[in-house]
Amino acid sequence: MLIDIGARSVAGAYARYAQGETPTLLYTRRLPIEFREREPHDRAMLRALEILGRALVREGAPALLRATGSGRCDTMLVSVDAPWQKTSVRTEHLEQERPFTFSRSLVAATLEKSRTAPAGKILVDESVIGTILNGYETRDPYGKQVRRASIVVLTSLIDERVANGISAIIRGLYHGGDISSIAGSSLRYQAIRIAFPHERDALILDATGMSASLALVRKNLLVDVSEVEDSSGSSAAWMKKVAGELAKLSGRFPLPHTIFLLAREPEISSIQETLDAANLGTLWLSEHPPKIVPVLASHLLGSSVRQAAPAPADLSLLLMALYWNRRVSEGEA
Repeated sequence: MLIDIGARSVAGAYARYAQGETPTLLYTRRLPIEFREREPHDRAMLRALEILGRALVREGAPALLRATGSGRCDTMLVSVDAPWQKTSVRTEHLEQERPFTFSRSLVAATLEKSRTAPAGKILVDESVIGTILNGYETRDPYGKQVRRASIVVLTSLIDERVANGISAIIRGLYHGGDISSIAGSSLRYQAIRIAFPHERDALILDATGMSASLALVRKNLLVDVSEVEDSSGSSAAWMKKVAGELAKLSGRFPLPHTIFLLAREPEISSIQETLDAANLGTLWLSEHPPKIVPVLASHLLGSSVRQAAPAPADLSLLLMALYWNRRVSEGEA
């Protein structure tokens, strides 16, 4: 089961994974978060999640039963967006005088030593998104002899009170099964790297929720993640804040000429028009503006994810399915 929790809506899906096959979404549903006067945002979200959960049991489980012969799911993946999540990136360095074997157990021990979470937050996921052995990026690092190693780690933190509320609702609806959580921006960054593996240098502008985030990828490694604070409001105000974050990034790194744009499909065209009209080329010190690539559901359907559900394709759920397929194939799920 895939559950996507955004600032304005919640969505759920049942996905089937079979060895050697493309993952298939069997049922999908998205519901808006309806706010009541003076009601806290998280309370409105949890109420919407409970309604979604009942729909997943009432409508989704029969679809799962018809497709697989069972109405039970093994694992539940929950993706949580701002304002309840925070994503950060860090690099851990290992160095010894004599060669040592770079292993999964060594990585696990290194992360355990450096693992921290501020008060009121829960660390729900640490994803190793890059390894550099003896100065070279390596895609298959384990078992190699090295003297120096760097591990690039993407960390997901979720508000503790919200995480407990989400878990209580899911446990109340479904008995058994493992729950894995991750920050939405972390998941979508990793899914985009799977979907577009040949783009070694890119910016990922994630505008799927009320807040936006920017991820900078250089030489296939994530080097920076930044949040665009309070990005709601007029398109001009939103663009000014995005441009401000891009200006900060350009002061530290050369900016790549490809921007992957993530947004809800009803809004993605207007966001692209806003970006195209902003004359961003000045930040690149070039007459040529960056190439903006809107990521659409059609980029993933068929080759990466199949959908048997009759509902319109939902980009966030497709990216969740793609991300979890990588976890399954690598034996981490």
